[in-house]
Amino acid sequence: MTEEDEAFNEIERRAKQRKESVRAQIQLPKVVELEMYDSGWNSALEMAAHQVEHNFKRAFGADTLSSMAIYIRSLKK
Repeated sequence: MTEEDEAFNEIERRAKQRKESVRAQIQLPKVVELEMYDSGWNSALEMAAHQVEHNFKRAFGADTLSSMAIYIRSLKK
């Protein structure tokens, strides 16, 4: 192993330690983390349903778009 490889490995090791340290300091309780995930999930699904309803009018009929939007919204948590 060359000196460059050893130096690179040392830098990688230190970066990993710093990353783990920061992660440990800002770790949220699991309940809050899950609620934030669900909120983002629901927002993304609502945005997708809205886009389907409003941006695909030329490609599909109104009933098909409504059905697709209803299905997408049913995936919310």
